[in-house]
Amino acid sequence: MLSEIDTRPFPTVPQDFNLAGHVLTNAADRKKPALTILHRDRDETLAYADLLRLTQGCATALCAQGLEPGDRILLRLGNTLAFPILFLGAIWAGLVPIPTSAALTRPEITKLAALTSPRRVAAEPGITLPDHPAPLLTPDLDHWATLPTAPIHLGDPDREAYIIFTSGTSGNPMAVSHAHRAILARQTMHQHWEGLTPHDRLLHAGALNWTYTLGTGLLDPWTVGATALIPAAGTPVTGLLALMARAKATVFAAAPGIYRQLLRADFPALPHLRHGLSAGETLPDALRAQWLAATRTDLHEALGMSEISTYLSGSPIRPAPEGAAGYVQPGRHVAILDDDGNPVARGAAGELAVSTSDPGLMRTYLGHPPPQGRWFRTGDAATMSGDGAVTHLGRKDDLLNAGGFRVSPAEIEAAFHDLPLTACAATQVEPTPGTAIVALFYEAPCEIDISTLRQCAEKTLARWKQPRHYQRLDALPRTGTGKLIRKALAARYRRPE
Repeated sequence: MLSEIDTRPFPTVPQDFNLAGHVLTNAADRKKPALTILHRDRDETLAYADLLRLTQGCATALCAQGLEPGDRILLRLGNTLAFPILFLGAIWAGLVPIPTSAALTRPEITKLAALTSPRRVAAEPGITLPDHPAPLLTPDLDHWATLPTAPIHLGDPDREAYIIFTSGTSGNPMAVSHAHRAILARQTMHQHWEGLTPHDRLLHAGALNWTYTLGTGLLDPWTVGATALIPAAGTPVTGLLALMARAKATVFAAAPGIYRQLLRADFPALPHLRHGLSAGETLPDALRAQWLAATRTDLHEALGMSEISTYLSGSPIRPAPEGAAGYVQPGRHVAILDDDGNPVARGAAGELAVSTSDPGLMRTYLGHPPPQGRWFRTGDAATMSGDGAVTHLGRKDDLLNAGGFRVSPAEIEAAFHDLPLTACAATQVEPTPGTAIVALFYEAPCEIDISTLRQCAEKTLARWKQPRHYQRLDALPRTGTGKLIRKALAARYRRPE
């Protein structure tokens, strides 16, 4: 049996379509909360009717500035109500928003602006601006609420809707152009990962500019008529549990590193929580088990990327088996390929690939041709079991050569998750030129005794998989969204004295 699963067809893509209109289908007649920004001592809430009115008013304001369909707007915004209003308002008018991290420096954001050529820069005070000639636009929600309704811009579902950036873990971030049709591919996630219903209150721990937050934290809840909950900027991780309890969150979404930090805190009662969602990096089995023990709720992982969002996952209706990330979502066509582009046998390792006919696949990387051929190769290594469960082995170029065998760093890292450390990462280093060994770098409040680390490795890892070097770092190298930059670890290596 080969590692290829084809569960098409996808939902029909309308001939004339607008992503924002699709997301806000439930807005006109709804008085329930659409979005709440959670502060420690107060909340900011928009009802669905307000969300729709402000989106349409924002679109009117943008058009009044002479912007035309296809023009791009660089967003320099924080975790505020202005972010989703400008994102949806631009798309409603046929414009193209470009979310960016508020933490970027002037050289970093200048580089991204030069790549995307925006016609406007929408900015809030205190956020670094690019060195770029595009005029500034200041959000004014009070004014937008008074403006007449802008007509929705309908058109080719393949036209550009928004631009996001890859995390840059392997080099410079790439600008990813997504089409309006991308929102339709997310429909399969609502049941087969998120378990979302109109009655849910989904709290996402990430910043709004992160694609994980943007999709799972905002667009998906609104598409089904649920309530999105977002912590205010500056909320410490330790404050999330109190917000979760006070806001009566039914679903919580975060990266594994957030769950790991929360598990060190004292848990309040969370009677409304049904389950958690995990993405952004591999979810260790030990972490999932610890969360279940602490909350009596399961964690469901999804695997995806900026270029296509998630395409395989566990879910409340089909939890992933131990060790696996999950199953191919219905409507998808996914395979695990060898170096020649052929599906490998089930149980064999290969590279995950998604059909280029998937409506969720990006249009292109800016400055590059669109994806060609039958498959879009993701760069993720994986295996597929007989029942279709997919186990993620890490990035293909991150696989380690230990004792002549290819080893997933995630397998090595999983051996240490019971220790009092914040995070760990395995990679190869060269103590002397031409000699490579496996090393484990870890974050922890203090040094962990080397004998304790070695005993953990010996319990679960074959001798040739066990790290030969252990090193504590104050912080593992990460991107602005918290993803590990594994390639930067070798430069941190210190030879034992």
